[in-house]
Amino acid sequence: MPARRIPCPVSAQAIIFDGRNNPDPIMTAPSYASAPVPVRSEIAQAHIRAWARISAPGTWFDGAQRIAIAAEARRAQACTLCRQRRNALSPYGVAGDHECGVDLPSSIVEIIHRVTTDPGRLTERWYRQCLDDGLSEEQYVETVAVTVTVIALDTYTSCIGMPPHALPAPRPGQPSRYRPAGAKQSPAWVPWISPADATGAEADLYTGGSAAHIRRALTLVPDEQRGFFDLVVNQYLSGPQMRDFGHEFRAITHAQIELVAGRVSALNQCVY
Repeated sequence: MPARRIPCPVSAQAIIFDGRNNPDPIMTAPSYASAPVPVRSEIAQAHIRAWARISAPGTWFDGAQRIAIAAEARRAQACTLCRQRRNALSPYGVAGDHECGVDLPSSIVEIIHRVTTDPGRLTERWYRQCLDDGLSEEQYVETVAVTVTVIALDTYTSCIGMPPHALPAPRPGQPSRYRPAGAKQSPAWVPWISPADATGAEADLYTGGSAAHIRRALTLVPDEQRGFFDLVVNQYLSGPQMRDFGHEFRAITHAQIELVAGRVSALNQCVY
């Protein structure tokens, strides 16, 4: 049975193009030329790559679907149902429909909104229900990846006092639907590629980094793992830099970086 779609007041195309109808995402690449603070060129280039990647056909969604996911991630904070659930003792005791602005299956909208507004209380039962509603485990991973990428990009602009970048137009093409042969069921809810199985096209997944669970989490859709850690390396530190306590690579020290990271993790109820 196909997943139920939530009626929306406007189409995905209307939100994506917003009357400008510019099909080239590179022409509207995000710029920090007017930023109120200096922005490292490595960060600016990583953000350009991230927006270009989101607008392109992915592994399980096409460009228009990925931009729709990005748009919905931005709307989730204003959703009445999400606010009610966030204030409830348990989010699973509050029924209703999310307020959405794009034509996506209800299971995808649920993932976007919960990951954006209340990630600390997700459960395996909730995840299994998303699959029962017609979503594949690969689509789940890609939905999470696009959502958290948008959160990272928008949080950055907010923190430096800039408005969020305009969403790029989707690029044409079909998703590759590539499932890596090395992906296996793991201690996590979703299958992933362990270092021992990261061979062939996936041999690069752990290059220069650790094999911590956070690095394995998105490997069922390898390009999403690569893209997300392109942001990690440039906004945070690379794997070798994290463990090199004899040198400082940023304007603040390792200790200061971890103080900020620890506080943000605590506020977001990050069990990792």
